[in-house]
Amino acid sequence: MPDDVEARTTAGLTAVVVAEEESRREAQAAAEAGAVLPDDLLPGVGGEPMTLREGIRRGGITMILALLLLKTIEVFDQVALQVLAPDVQQSLGVSKTTLQGLTSLGGVVLVVATLPFAWLADRYARTRILAAATLVWSGFMLFTATVTGAVTMGIARAGSGLGASAPVPISPSLIADRYPIKVRARMFALENLGRPLGLCVGPFFVGAVAAQASGVDGWRWALVAVAIPAVAVAVFMFFLKEPGRGSNEQQAVLGHTLDTGKEPPARLSSVSARLKKVKSFRYLTLGIGVLGFALVSVPVRLSFLLDEGYGFDAYKRGWILSLTYLPALVVIPLAGRYGDRLFRLDPRWAARLFGWLVLAYGVFLTLGTRFSSATLLVVFVAIANACQLAAFTQVGPIISAVVPYRMRAQAFALIGFYIFLLGGFFGGLMVAAVAEAYGERTAILVVVPVAAILGGILVLQGARYMKRDISLVVEELLYEQEEQRRIEQNPADLPLLQVHNLDTSYGPVQILFDVNLEVHRGEVLALLGTNGAGKSTLLKTICGLVIPDRGVVRMNGHTITLVDPELRVAMGMIQVPGGEAIFPNQTVAENLEVWSWLVEDPTKRAERVEAALEVFPILKEKYRSRAGSLSGGQQQMLAVTKAVMLEPELLLIDELSLGLAPVVVQELLEVVEGLRSTGVTMVIVEQSVNVALSIADRAVFMERGRVRFEGPAQELLERDDLLRAVFLSGEGA
Repeated sequence: MPDDVEARTTAGLTAVVVAEEESRREAQAAAEAGAVLPDDLLPGVGGEPMTLREGIRRGGITMILALLLLKTIEVFDQVALQVLAPDVQQSLGVSKTTLQGLTSLGGVVLVVATLPFAWLADRYARTRILAAATLVWSGFMLFTATVTGAVTMGIARAGSGLGASAPVPISPSLIADRYPIKVRARMFALENLGRPLGLCVGPFFVGAVAAQASGVDGWRWALVAVAIPAVAVAVFMFFLKEPGRGSNEQQAVLGHTLDTGKEPPARLSSVSARLKKVKSFRYLTLGIGVLGFALVSVPVRLSFLLDEGYGFDAYKRGWILSLTYLPALVVIPLAGRYGDRLFRLDPRWAARLFGWLVLAYGVFLTLGTRFSSATLLVVFVAIANACQLAAFTQVGPIISAVVPYRMRAQAFALIGFYIFLLGGFFGGLMVAAVAEAYGERTAILVVVPVAAILGGILVLQGARYMKRDISLVVEELLYEQEEQRRIEQNPADLPLLQVHNLDTSYGPVQILFDVNLEVHRGEVLALLGTNGAGKSTLLKTICGLVIPDRGVVRMNGHTITLVDPELRVAMGMIQVPGGEAIFPNQTVAENLEVWSWLVEDPTKRAERVEAALEVFPILKEKYRSRAGSLSGGQQQMLAVTKAVMLEPELLLIDELSLGLAPVVVQELLEVVEGLRSTGVTMVIVEQSVNVALSIADRAVFMERGRVRFEGPAQELLERDDLLRAVFLSGEGA
């Protein structure tokens, strides 16, 4: 080829690649911007304000009172071991370091147990779970009062951490579902009052009980005094009515509640992956995680600073630190009221309020530690604590608004996980190392400004996506209502598979854009398109191997978007993946044996294997041969045999005929026709247009992650513009 022709060809190809990439970037930017619904369709936005009295009347006083008491008592537990640590150390005869390590076990268990409790909370009655966990916690508090050595103390604190982890995901999800959206910030503020209330009153309460009991074992009676009201609250919680999940959003958007009791459970890892795609939530968790470096470590460093820098004893440090939380009792209710007002005007400003309060926390705490005067230090720390605690009144309303109700408990659990793991562990180690080398003031000055500024900026950045994320939640609710209405009106017309508004990405690169399709029972759907169109990604998303950024997957009328792939198999969904459907180092017999484990009845298992082998007799001859030694056609036969053996209701086949000889393709097509005759529904990704259209009832053509055509298979033959793209890409043989 002449140099000038080659140069023109290269330049032309480069231009095409650049244009394609630019087109993809534009499409991804448009998808990320998303369609923001009008304010009157966003729950809690616009309209008339609601008084706190009206909100409590609708949701009831009992729930918020129980949660407030629970948080206050939980803080009493933390304070008790801080205030009474010298007495506990003397009574047990252990070192300070040993006691610190033992009491920290509760925090470690709390972090680990938060996510399992969230998993339970999204499946079972939350009031009962919380009541049971509180009883466990109070029981271990009583056990702590009886310990006689280091081992039993470690067990007691680990057990109390287990019980104390339940409120982290459960309490906020109960508030979100029990109380109207327009008073949410104020209700979260009421519950958040428990922390400063416990920190202000706790030291005096446990100190007074221990002093009244007198003696070296007075601390034991203080722990008993904390555990008894916890038992009362737990018993009270057992009788509270469980609120409907997502009922407030459903009432605000739909005007009624939906029946969601029969939906299959979502997988914890799938929920976590999906939550990372909710941009406002992702920025919020990252911001709070960074802020956790200051939140967890600073109280300890302040206590050391008051000891080493000002010479205050334990008693004086206790009541001084308690005073630093007094202003929060006034500021928290104000932040709740102001947060509700901002959310009603524009939800983004509620998130911005959190960000600005976090920045103010960093400013006041940094300034306070620069003063040599203890009075000024206490004043500025008190203002900083008020800002920080007021900021967290907005976290509950933000998460409740941008996260679908099925995932709320797990979303709240991740917030606690980020704070305690990042801040409590890594932050604590880093700040302690700096303090050892350069002193307490320097340690605070190193961590606080960076944590507060970076954390605040991250949340402020995430505020931009609030309306978009709320709109996505509303869209899912509207679609769910539409499908329930469709089921009620015409249950016989219910599609076996539904994909709605599906967006899927691999990392930062979006592959699928707003994909919609339906497959009816007994239908064969051909999925066609150019290389890189997203066909295989769509199958993987339907199977649960890839978690979508947005959208819904339903099977037999049930939402399965975040359901385990294993459960989808149990529901009758089987995929034959292209080029990845066998274990090449195992024999044919071993491959079939592994797959047959999905058939629970041993008798049926053997019958299914034998029946599947009748479909492809060549596999009987190769029964003891290594699967990797088979020809390409035989390997594909083995993959299809799996599907035949499991008797699928929905069969997804990726690249049925790729690279196979025509005679082998014909055999496979006969098997597909046989499956169709038994009523199996199929979605087949095919490279060959002729093969696909010879067996399909309908066809879907995809290009650049979007559906360009959907209709009867024969109509696709009339679309020269689409078929030309397939043939030119080398796929249309």
